[in-house]
Amino acid sequence: MKKTLFGLLFIYGFLLNTWSLPDSSIVACGDEKVLIIDHEASNGTEVRITWKWTASDDGALPEDYQRLMGTIDDCKAVDSGSKILLTSSGGGVVLVDRKSGKSLFHARVPNAHSAEYLPGGRIAVALSTAEKGNAVELYDVNRPEDVLFRDSLHSGHGVVWIDKLQTLFALGGSELRAYNLENRESPAPRLSLVESWKIPGEGGHDLFGVSEKRLILTTVDNVWNFDIEKEDFSVFQPLAGVANVKSVNFDQNSGRLIYTKAEESWWTENIYLRNPDKVISIPGLRLYKVRMFSGRKNLAE
Repeated sequence: MKKTLFGLLFIYGFLLNTWSLPDSSIVACGDEKVLIIDHEASNGTEVRITWKWTASDDGALPEDYQRLMGTIDDCKAVDSGSKILLTSSGGGVVLVDRKSGKSLFHARVPNAHSAEYLPGGRIAVALSTAEKGNAVELYDVNRPEDVLFRDSLHSGHGVVWIDKLQTLFALGGSELRAYNLENRESPAPRLSLVESWKIPGEGGHDLFGVSEKRLILTTVDNVWNFDIEKEDFSVFQPLAGVANVKSVNFDQNSGRLIYTKAEESWWTENIYLRNPDKVISIPGLRLYKVRMFSGRKNLAE
């Protein structure tokens, strides 16, 4: 018998009245739902949820976004946690104000798989395989639906902005790219390709910025470090040989590792943590990615 989302889920606590996110917060997404979870106060199916969102509850989105945002595949806390940036393989990108729960920006984007918040209120989106997909696109938060720039990238799956380098890294199915953001103050900004590297393995999937010197990326069969200065790939030893990792988050100061991996087709009900080691489970929700809040403000803001 199919378990419902909260059938075996014990939720304690209540929605926070303040809007800063503690470092113990993670953002999790799957199906049409986005949850902020206090992972330090959660274990097993005892999960402390401090915030949640669905398109149907938004009120500021066009009606068809309830369908477009039905398969949310990435969810990042941005602007010091005051906003949540979402993508859906169903064909949508949404920026949500966390306090009001209402969208500030939306765009119809085929098979959107990841997005990043850039300086000047720009949003970069990675588009995976689809008609009018396979690209990196650039948007402005004040101009919904208006594509400002587009570059082809087969099976786009990840985008990460490293502020100290003023560089956008984009991951495709077989390559990692570095872009400069040019004409950023103009109505027509663009991404200028600086460098491209063939990734080890196939099926580039997730991309995470550890520091201004290091990225982590996942492929079908493994998880990899990328040394930005040396332009060199190496196996990420804590997850060496782990296949189908859908999202990876790593704090190199504490050693905390948080990740998801496909266990039922493309999805899972489990969030895996190391240092400390535990599993957080949400029965009935087809989880895809989870994002660590701690550290993002140092890289992208």
